[in-house]
Amino acid sequence: MAKVATSEPWPLLPGEFDVGNPEDCVAVTTCGSHLSDFPLAAGAALTGPTKTENIGIEKLVANIISNPNIRFLIVTGMEVKGHITGQALVSFHKNGIDQDGRVIGAVGAIPFIQNLDADAIARFQEQIVECVDLIDTEDEGKISAAVKACVAKDPGALDVEPMVLKMEEGGGEEEIEGFRPMAAEVATVRARIKEIETVTIATGNMNKFAAGVYAAKIEGIMIGLTITLILLGLVVMAQGALSFLVGGA
Repeated sequence: MAKVATSEPWPLLPGEFDVGNPEDCVAVTTCGSHLSDFPLAAGAALTGPTKTENIGIEKLVANIISNPNIRFLIVTGMEVKGHITGQALVSFHKNGIDQDGRVIGAVGAIPFIQNLDADAIARFQEQIVECVDLIDTEDEGKISAAVKACVAKDPGALDVEPMVLKMEEGGGEEEIEGFRPMAAEVATVRARIKEIETVTIATGNMNKFAAGVYAAKIEGIMIGLTITLILLGLVVMAQGALSFLVGGA
């Protein structure tokens, strides 16, 4: 099967990953997990974490499309809390982005793609013939088996030149058309606060209901007791009146 030259250098962008044979057809992202480089031995060209659902995905895509030999992407490892990077990456490959740059179907805090144009996204979707979803898996055997399965299906390099993208290093997240993204930790805290507020309101309503039931019970007992005492008094008075009448007769 045909193999082609990669960009020079490759990987194009630096990151927390290990590099194998650039002619291998598989890239492995471990999301928030820091695993060893065992996927390289199974036939992966690149392996390492992708922590964010924006810049992290952009850098991974840039490194993939600068090497047309990579035809499979395995998404594995544990999700990054708040970012939900793995799900965003799978959605990005399947759906692309909307007119605002948001990854269609992504559920993370800030899944906005700013440094990949339409051509780069189309290249990524064409080049990666299969995006294997092993999210939340850290099992070495399963991941290695998935890599080998992809290698066995290698269709050869995509017959194109490496696409070289320039991305600025560093910098924070920017607002996108009026949208102010929240940090993942803040989004998580706000979600938890909402949950607590909901539970608190529900608990308050239950306490009110219970208090109402208890008050009704006490009121019912008091009314019953009052009626009982009145009836008893009437009975006693009737008996006294009867005794008086009998005695007078």
